[in-house]
Amino acid sequence: MEQMLICLSLALIAGLLMSRAAKAVRLPAVTAYLLTGLLMGPFFLGRLGLSRFGFGFGSLAAVEGYGILTQVALGFIAFVIGNEFRLSALKHMGRRAVTVGVAQAVITTALVDIALVALHFARPDVISLASAITLGSIAAATAPAATLMVVKQYKADGPLTKLLLMVVAIDDAVGLVLFSASYGVANALEQGRIDPVSVVLEPLLEIALSLALGAAAGYLLNLLEVYFHSRSKRMSLSVAFVLLTVGLSMTKFEINGTRCGFSLLLVCMMTGTVFCNVCPTSDELMDRLDRWVSPINILFFVLSGAELDLTILTNPMVLLIGVVYIVARSAGKISGSYLSCRATSCSPAIQKYLGITLLPQAGVALGMAATAAELSDGHMVRNVVLFSVLVYELVGPTLTKISLVAAGEIRPEGRTSARVENQPEAPVELS
Repeated sequence: MEQMLICLSLALIAGLLMSRAAKAVRLPAVTAYLLTGLLMGPFFLGRLGLSRFGFGFGSLAAVEGYGILTQVALGFIAFVIGNEFRLSALKHMGRRAVTVGVAQAVITTALVDIALVALHFARPDVISLASAITLGSIAAATAPAATLMVVKQYKADGPLTKLLLMVVAIDDAVGLVLFSASYGVANALEQGRIDPVSVVLEPLLEIALSLALGAAAGYLLNLLEVYFHSRSKRMSLSVAFVLLTVGLSMTKFEINGTRCGFSLLLVCMMTGTVFCNVCPTSDELMDRLDRWVSPINILFFVLSGAELDLTILTNPMVLLIGVVYIVARSAGKISGSYLSCRATSCSPAIQKYLGITLLPQAGVALGMAATAAELSDGHMVRNVVLFSVLVYELVGPTLTKISLVAAGEIRPEGRTSARVENQPEAPVELS
């Protein structure tokens, strides 16, 4: 236990110090946290054998031991993103957000499928048809965590930022459906049969159950929140509900042979959405909660960086497929966003920059890759996704920042400080 606490504290301190260095070269703080995790991971500092003293992570298994922390962080991130789905915003941007979210995901999947299927026919020994189709659906997923961190750090605000946060949230639902359908087809190619339950019913059921659970949790949070008047107790209640929804979203069960589960991101996002729309004091509470979870978010990215497996860089076939995957996915996100934004009459700035801000990819894609491990060459799928995550997580936040600056939604950086000198207290007379 003491090793775990020392390791987490040092990881947090190192991440904060690295963010200072990143600021000097105008890189987003999230990139600094990822690099910190990479340096403290099993391929750098972890190799020195100091992990038993709390210095660095000795192995990938040790990093995975902190999995509950990353799940909790994702829960808070999704809860905060739910704040963007206010009815006032949905009336103006809801149709566009859904159209763009679905269209760019489908176009991305199609382009990656075409590229990897072509690679399969050119080199069938490199990648199977089943894995090519599965990777195409994984490409649709976008990482909401890195995007939100960049937006929060630079206080980005404007039409592009608002649409971006809606689209990355919608991506989870769209990506889940695309992956389930593609993975079902991939299994059919390998086993010779199609299971309509796993292809159609289970993903739709997961989305419906997740939204229902999140809506119930958000409504219940609003009912209980009125009984507390102090800010600290209301914030504590919100934290408790996020932890509750994270825990409930991990449960799985079966109904008449149909596997049922929940999407953590969808559950927590829906909780935040319902709560923010029915609670008249949600703005102030969400702002306080966002400050409170800042250390957890930093540790989430440090752990994400430590999880990056650098051994995949020694496999030339993984690098080949990874490059094709990254190029095709980037083309799909950029072109898909441009075409769908143009079709919905979005501004030229949104048409030009939205696709670039959707490039980061991480946790959701890795979860899909873990499921795809059951394919005959599922290890190849996992390694390709790991390689793409390594590239996208290190480069994506910077590209997101550059795009938001170019769109005029991030103010030019300057030297700021929240430090305030203590003021002398007036003497107290006791007589």
